[in-house]
Amino acid sequence: MLIFFLVALGASAAGAICGIGGGVIIKPVLDLFHLETVSAISFLSGCTVLTMSCYSVGRSLLAGEKRVSLDVGTPLAVGAAAGGLLGNQMFALVRELSDTPSRVGAVQSACLAAVTVGTLLYTLNKSRIPTHQVRNKWACALIGLVLGCMSSFLGIGGGPINLVVMYFFFSMDTKTAAANSLYIIFFSQLCSLLTTLFTASVPEFHWPALVLMAAGGLGGGVLGRRLNRRMDSGAVEWLFVLLMSVIILISLFNTWRYLTC
Repeated sequence: MLIFFLVALGASAAGAICGIGGGVIIKPVLDLFHLETVSAISFLSGCTVLTMSCYSVGRSLLAGEKRVSLDVGTPLAVGAAAGGLLGNQMFALVRELSDTPSRVGAVQSACLAAVTVGTLLYTLNKSRIPTHQVRNKWACALIGLVLGCMSSFLGIGGGPINLVVMYFFFSMDTKTAAANSLYIIFFSQLCSLLTTLFTASVPEFHWPALVLMAAGGLGGGVLGRRLNRRMDSGAVEWLFVLLMSVIILISLFNTWRYLTC
């Protein structure tokens, strides 16, 4: 059971630093160890990310930090919350159409690998790509809808795609993008969890694993927030690129393993 805590702690700390939530690390790593079912891992990952993002966003607001742009972030968060509902339905549909749980895991892992590759390529070349300043609230809500749908379907809470969107559509720097990403992740995961509870679609899981991962998520949020304040944008971006590279390799391996089960 200790592995659940350590994975949640390390992933949440890195997620709080980079603004990727931690689920994009938790999901493929737990898939790799095969400690729970695909559905249970998605649920546990979402709960952990919600705990971490709740702490990070709450502390930022209480401290009066101005990195979160409410004019942009709130429509994005509302759209992401709605997208979380859609993503849950998409996951349920894929699960019903799949003949085995392994097929669902393969689809998730393959999609995560593809999204992460695209994110990494953009990050490495973003200095040569023109950015935009989207301010229309409806456009922000639509972008949030897509983000929430993807993150909920993949069970990653938000992940690296949030940062690419912050860079490209809103011309944010690395740390500002991370803060806004966590703000969006909080609303998306809260809505996703409430929907799962109200529809009585919570998968079977081990309660000690949930408790340990929630504790790891909270501890990772505390640690990651402190480290983020001490790191410059260049160091945060370097860590982000390293994490994406590792996640791509793990996701590709998980896809192969699920397909050959």
